[in-house]
Amino acid sequence: MIDWQSDIIIYLHRDPVDFRKAINGLSVIVQEQMALSLFECALFVFCNKQRNQVKVLYWDSTGFALWQKRLEKSRFKWPKTRKETTFQLTHEQWLWLLRGVDINKIKLHKTLSYTAIN
Repeated sequence: MIDWQSDIIIYLHRDPVDFRKAINGLSVIVQEQMALSLFECALFVFCNKQRNQVKVLYWDSTGFALWQKRLEKSRFKWPKTRKETTFQLTHEQWLWLLRGVDINKIKLHKTLSYTAIN
């Protein structure tokens, strides 16, 4: 697997896409449906209807690259979103998604913020 930087922004397209689409077709989705810039330091992630494949489109400062993964006996646990077309993941959530973890069911500790010690 490619080891992308941990500070990279990761955008998931909520709806399945036709996997006959390549760089040009997915670029149109990023610009028109997701309303994002193709040239930012980000990964744009898409899945097929069966949820057994993902494609990742990204700009590497010299051109566009397209990465694809196909599962042989399982499905990706795609995050459930409301009506948004785009869902943003942390690097940690992205790794979980690739490993088959259902990030909808994970509950992290609540972040606490204090200004003084009692």
